[in-house]
Parts: sequence; C-alpha cells; structure tokens
Amino acid sequence: MTKRTLSNKTRTSILKVSGFRARMATAQGRKIIRNRRKKGRKNLAIPS
Repeated sequence: MTKRTLSNKTRTSILKVSGFRARMATAQGRKIIRNRRKKGRKNLAIPS
C-alpha cells in the first residue's frame, strides 16, 4: 500500500498546508477559498 498524505499529522504540519493563512498566501489557495465561499462552506479552512 502506498503512503498517505500528511501521515506525520501534527497540528502545525497540517496548518502549514491547509490553514487559512497558508491558503491566502498563494493564488491557487485563494482560488480554493473563493470556491469554498461560493459553495457556502461553514469552515473555509482549518482554523489556526
């Protein structure tokens, strides 16, 4: 079986990838936030 993404799950390592500030730092991340807002998500990203 292949290794899974984020197998070293510490809170800080997850936030570096999928936290709100990490999303807003890149153009693609901002696109993700925009799409989640459009869909009406309660949580846009993992709260830091």
